[in-house]
Amino acid sequence: MKKHLLNSPKSEVRNLYSLFAEMILDKALLTFRKEQILEGIDHSLCHRNKEEFLRLTEELKYL
Repeated sequence: MKKHLLNSPKSEVRNLYSLFAEMILDKALLTFRKEQILEGIDHSLCHRNKEEFLRLTEELKYL
């Protein structure tokens, strides 16, 4: 009978790979969202939309 250990070296490596992949995805999503917000800020400045500008700058602060 084969024992499966929860903390086996293979399991730890898989957990590290999963964590690393999650970190990469989180960073990519954050970067994408920041770019969207910055484009929106530029657009609101061009169109002199103060409400949209203030909303987007507040959102950017929390990222």
